[in-house]
Amino acid sequence: MSWYRFDPAQRRLTLTLHIQPNARATAVAGRHGDALKIRIAAPAVDDKANAALIDFLHQWFKLPKTNIRIKHGQRGRRKIVELDNPGAGTEARLVSMEPACPASSNNA
Repeated sequence: MSWYRFDPAQRRLTLTLHIQPNARATAVAGRHGDALKIRIAAPAVDDKANAALIDFLHQWFKLPKTNIRIKHGQRGRRKIVELDNPGAGTEARLVSMEPACPASSNNA
């Protein structure tokens, strides 16, 4: 199963992410099962890690922050994030987000 899927009818990209808060730097860390692992340089308190995640995705996909929302997992590490109207170049950005890590890698 892929960590992302695109619904062309709704023009919505859905991402399955595994978040590691309190990291030294915000960056993609590879695969974590069926999710993409992202390290976030913000604590998981007062919604700071979620805000940092949305900011990271905003910068990566060049989308307005209002087009990015955490659909499931607001309080957990596993999150389902939706991006509305992701635009041209999205597939290239998705491919570049996932470093050369084996799909079965479980970077805990």
